[in-house]
Amino acid sequence: MTEPLIPKHGGYRKLKSFQIAELVYDVTVRFCDRFIDRRSRTHDQMVQAARSGVQNIAEGSQASGTSKKMELKLTNVARASLEELRRDYEDFLRQRGLPQWGPTEPRRAELIAARCTTADAVAQWVGKRLEGERNGRGGRDGQSTSSTLSTPSGLAANAALVLIAVANSLLDRQIAALAAAFEKDGGFTERLYRTRTRTRSA
Repeated sequence: MTEPLIPKHGGYRKLKSFQIAELVYDVTVRFCDRFIDRRSRTHDQMVQAARSGVQNIAEGSQASGTSKKMELKLTNVARASLEELRRDYEDFLRQRGLPQWGPTEPRRAELIAARCTTADAVAQWVGKRLEGERNGRGGRDGQSTSSTLSTPSGLAANAALVLIAVANSLLDRQIAALAAAFEKDGGFTERLYRTRTRTRSA
């Protein structure tokens, strides 16, 4: 088949990275409105970092038709924005003396297994987890997984960090795949050259 000059592009809503980044954005807006002073710079910075993660994935996907290089650049910007957001959540926990979940924390796996797709679903998970801990049903075996009960803000911040980690992992793989494809096939300029070459030789 003839290689299309401008391939299909813009299907970012089907990207898992976009879906999780959008969830992170929605969760962050809710988190900041509840736990961060709306008049503070931190509130705006966290919301904007989360929004940048979503928007740059979308813009990169849309730009991919004519510029794989731009798609790669914007996807990297999305990854950097989510990394900035991750640091903000970690700062929130550290500055308030709240524990941050380690990589083997069971609640990380529990949240991922819940497969939340909306901020409401994440909020419900947090609410049920808090209720379970307060009633002595924190872990799957009926025991609390923490020596102290979680606070609403601490549990919500850690839940957001789990979602950010998932989004970042997906973006890392996406960026690696984009870089490999660009190295192998080039971008719009290379496709334009190949198209002209075929036309002249026809």
